[in-house]
Amino acid sequence: MLLGGCKGGDAADGDDADVAGQVLVTTTVPVSQTFHDTMDAWGNAVADPHHASVMSLGHGGLVTALNVIAGEHVHGGEAMLRVAPDPAARNAYRQAQSTLALASGELKRTEQMVTQHLATQSQLAAAHKALDDAQAGLDAQRALGGGVAEEIVSAPADGMVTALNVNLGDRFQAGAPLLSVAPAQGLIARLGVQPDEVLRLKPGMPAQVQAAFGAASGLKGQVSMVGQSVDTQTHLVPVQVTLPSEASATLVAGAAVRATIDTLGYTAWALPRNAVLQDDQGAYVFAVEHDKAKRINVALKHPQGDTVGVQGPLDAKTRIIVSGNYELNDGDAVREQQGSPK
Repeated sequence: MLLGGCKGGDAADGDDADVAGQVLVTTTVPVSQTFHDTMDAWGNAVADPHHASVMSLGHGGLVTALNVIAGEHVHGGEAMLRVAPDPAARNAYRQAQSTLALASGELKRTEQMVTQHLATQSQLAAAHKALDDAQAGLDAQRALGGGVAEEIVSAPADGMVTALNVNLGDRFQAGAPLLSVAPAQGLIARLGVQPDEVLRLKPGMPAQVQAAFGAASGLKGQVSMVGQSVDTQTHLVPVQVTLPSEASATLVAGAAVRATIDTLGYTAWALPRNAVLQDDQGAYVFAVEHDKAKRINVALKHPQGDTVGVQGPLDAKTRIIVSGNYELNDGDAVREQQGSPK
């Protein structure tokens, strides 16, 4: 039994000798992939001013009822304001009615005089023109609201009241903005970036936008406007990002948001983060070449995430060491683990 045990020990020593001085490693191969540099920006979700409707009237008046407040959601056709037209508008409408009645009577008299050869065709044409002018004047005064005792200002579509410029009992002039309504699906992200970074941005770049607070999922947007001057209040350059229609389900107007904008696109080799090491000389990886570790210096272009992007003398067949590389030196003998991921 003792002899048998000694014989078995010699065999085990022989197996260990076959791998003596070799480091067990796992490898993978790099994959060419497109990466993007990113830029972070902060701001607020606001109603898109390009789709907002400013409600006004062509005549002055008095606000007799106020049914909404700023920030309130409204439905299309919902009554927001009730207005009593200005007395001057009512007076102008009555004058237009009198002018029309007078012109109609004059036309009838002129037609009778023409049949009696007491008026000329020119006078008849002038009477027709006077009637047409009087009718147009009445239609204009009716469109200006002079023909009703009370006028209702309704929401043009489902949306949100973004601004309310009048109060109950206020008198306003013709054309004065009363309130603004933005469509419910019309949110954008209004951001600010540092002046030295704005040159990296262009309209059309993709962006991920999410609420600055909470755990709301990100929304895919696109840069729609890049400012060319610094805001005097924030000392930042304004940038706008369009948001998808479902943004209103997770964001409200005025909410603070954070955006990650994809800027410059480039091609690099995608590798697991553990495969890339760094020392005083920079970033590098170890490749397996003739069962030995070979150091290859690379440039770490995309350091974020579990998959990083590097650039260097690699190809799609290079076996890059992922695990076991921390204890290696250039030229060390290695042994690949069977069944390791490629």
